[in-house]
Amino acid sequence: MRVRIDREKCIGSANCVASAPTVYRLDENDKAILVDPETIDEETLLLSAESCPTEAIILEDDDGNRVYPS
Repeated sequence: MRVRIDREKCIGSANCVASAPTVYRLDENDKAILVDPETIDEETLLLSAESCPTEAIILEDDDGNRVYPS
């Protein structure tokens, strides 16, 4: 699964960091960045994306089809 972050939408709430600290962290601008999305399973990755209040985390399957948000 591919993970992207729309930094225009990110408000730095850090819900993603709280739910998956090995995958995300906030940078010096308090925007989420990817650390290592391979460290957790796909179900947890989806839950972390769903925790974002602005839907700034985009998940795509291996074929490039959007999984979340739909």
